[in-house]
Amino acid sequence: MAERQEQVAPDTVLTRIGQVVMLHHGGDREEARSRFLGLWAEIGEEGAPLHRCTLAHYLADTQDDPADELAWDLRALSAAEELADGRPGADPGSVRGFLPSLHLNLAADYVKLGRAEAARSHLRRARSTASALADDRYGDVIRSAISRLALRLGEDGEPDEASDPPRG
Repeated sequence: MAERQEQVAPDTVLTRIGQVVMLHHGGDREEARSRFLGLWAEIGEEGAPLHRCTLAHYLADTQDDPADELAWDLRALSAAEELADGRPGADPGSVRGFLPSLHLNLAADYVKLGRAEAARSHLRRARSTASALADDRYGDVIRSAISRLALRLGEDGEPDEASDPPRG
């Protein structure tokens, strides 16, 4: 029975993250950030990579400071790389379709921080991993956002100040 409970626990964490995501999408950014931070305190830096990746990815979206947003997006990518590296207990397939979005978000973070070269580097990584995206709505949204950010950065890599970078 204990083994069965351990198998259910990860789903519980993802469900709780999903509930907070709905709260955030409903417009309560402050409460969402507070609840996400509470979840982060529970799972911590040693929690399951999928949980850390998912939670950090969404926590980034609740940040007011672009540097804080970048820090959370970097945590998400680090956890995703643990999954992609095939470390014990990891399923590399579970994250491949998420990497384009993670790199896109990092590129957008770097644009906000005025670091165009770093933005272009992550944009290239988003493009190079985009083949893992399914031909569905999510894949279309991410591919479109990659294209928009590429247009914004232009050949000289300088962002157009008139618009906000897209988030994947």
